[in-house]
Amino acid sequence: MSEDSLMKTTHDSISRRSFLGVAAAAPVVASAAQARHIPVGLELYSVRDELKKDLTGTVRAVAKLGYEDVEFYSPYFRWTDAQAKDVRKLLDDLGIRCLSTHNDAQSFTAENLPRAIELNQIIGSKLIVMAHPGKVPTNLDGWKGVAERLNAAADKLKPQGLRAGYHNHEPEFKPIEGKRPIEVLAANTVKDVVLQFDVGTCLEAGSDPVAWIDKNPGRIVSMHCKDWSPDAGKGYKVLLGEGVAPWKKIFDAAESTGGIEFYLIEQEGSAYPPVDTADRCLAAFRKLHG
Repeated sequence: MSEDSLMKTTHDSISRRSFLGVAAAAPVVASAAQARHIPVGLELYSVRDELKKDLTGTVRAVAKLGYEDVEFYSPYFRWTDAQAKDVRKLLDDLGIRCLSTHNDAQSFTAENLPRAIELNQIIGSKLIVMAHPGKVPTNLDGWKGVAERLNAAADKLKPQGLRAGYHNHEPEFKPIEGKRPIEVLAANTVKDVVLQFDVGTCLEAGSDPVAWIDKNPGRIVSMHCKDWSPDAGKGYKVLLGEGVAPWKKIFDAAESTGGIEFYLIEQEGSAYPPVDTADRCLAAFRKLHG
């Protein structure tokens, strides 16, 4: 074989190997890109009056807007198994999921936690969130007690493929005895306990949402995207993106440090009807997040 022929054969062989290598890597690259997709859902408290009147119709309307998941809140705990199965079928038919539920403190008692587990497993939820501690502790020892309850729940949930979580409000970010209760909860709970971050209440309490995310790497698995304005009469009534939250910085921190797995939009009310509000907030999220 001539030198030119040998070089051509070698070049063709290398080119073919290169092509095959790129082709083989393509699915991996595509999978990685898909893995980076973070779904956005709606905390159904945002449409609470509609949900109370017509759960099926409201969930259908939310799915039609383009939300990828929903978060049911405490009234779901009163469902029968049959009702929970009907809800699961509805979600499956619509192609959306329930990734988490909001629960009052009573759902975390030894008596009620098994029922919370059953219901969440039926509807496909993976995260049982304590949305409120019940009677708000007035000292740090009281908050340590809340942390103990979360740890005890986490121990029982983990073997079932579930996680426990805690959702903050303003009091958790207001210092008691020189320390913020949310810091006590973070320091005294196991890493499996998700710190579901409510942005709006953090802002109202005067804290920095980006700093909080950065301080708790891997624990901000879920986030309530709720804006807030200090202007009189506005508060939580502003739509997403119309308040003071630095959303781009928040999203960057959540995705680079926080360990975010899914976003949830929550709105406590606005100048628009609830479903219209949810629609406007989702459009704003897409514009802000990109």
